[in-house]
Amino acid sequence: MRRLCISLALLLLQAAAVFGQQKVAPKREFQLKEASPQFWKLISRDAKLEVVASGFGFTEGPVWDPGGFLYVSDEELNKIFRVYLDGRKEALISLGDPDGNTYDQQHRLVDCASVLRAIIRISSDGKYTILADRFEEKKFNSPNDVVLGPDGALYFTDPTLDLPKGETQELAYQGVYRLDAGGKVTLLTKELSQPNGLAFSPGGKEFYVDDSKQRNIRVYDFRSDGTIANGRIFGEEPGGKGDGVPDGIKVDRDGNLYVTGPQGIWIWDAEGHHLGTIVMPEQPANLAWGDADLGTLYITATTSVYKLRTTAHGFVPYLSAAH
Repeated sequence: MRRLCISLALLLLQAAAVFGQQKVAPKREFQLKEASPQFWKLISRDAKLEVVASGFGFTEGPVWDPGGFLYVSDEELNKIFRVYLDGRKEALISLGDPDGNTYDQQHRLVDCASVLRAIIRISSDGKYTILADRFEEKKFNSPNDVVLGPDGALYFTDPTLDLPKGETQELAYQGVYRLDAGGKVTLLTKELSQPNGLAFSPGGKEFYVDDSKQRNIRVYDFRSDGTIANGRIFGEEPGGKGDGVPDGIKVDRDGNLYVTGPQGIWIWDAEGHHLGTIVMPEQPANLAWGDADLGTLYITATTSVYKLRTTAHGFVPYLSAAH
């Protein structure tokens, strides 16, 4: 009887293991899916996706450093890493749920710190300074992504996607903000449901923000005084449950957009035409241009960081003066 019980227990364990494996979503196969012939002017048909580093919890916020490495946030391990091209990782700082990052005009790292509900600046030795954590005396929700604007100010989104558990939303909306060098915070718009990724066009006349809940991308006219106007829908990224939603955005020098979305990275021309999709093995959350010629996309996708050479070259606000 005991032997029978042991055998039954082993069978149950094996069945549970199989069931558990079935619940884990299999990785997708890397593909380049054309929606327009223009897609192949940006990416070679024989482009190869490579793994830079893996073994993360959930990767976000890649920032290319001309020294030849990336800063990468890990929202589950609660750290920001330096990730080198040979796969090495060095922890810069331990921080609750770090998210999107950028360099400012002085080449200082700026992070959206979800648990702190703040925009922070991080020194090279891992110390941080809070730049802003509230608007009109109310705490931000959970700053998500940040970009350097053409005027030198920082622009960021503040959805409730990572509002810390047990904490209360103090603002009655999910806003998009401007933060100037003097620390002044200005609300630009509160019309989005869950604003997420954001980017400027190379000429600085268009400002893009995507909405993870509405699954669309909006574009605004950017004015010289740091305000925005004439918001309209630029594109839609529909998908099924678990396929991914619009998140990080980057732009190339010709004004094409690279937006994470269902299945991978959707590429759009400046007029709002979907050119094609880079289907990724793991769902990406964000991306950055890198290498000396800014001709490689570095992609943070769930547990890994990938790279993909392109024939396009990136527009990187904090490096634009050098290119």
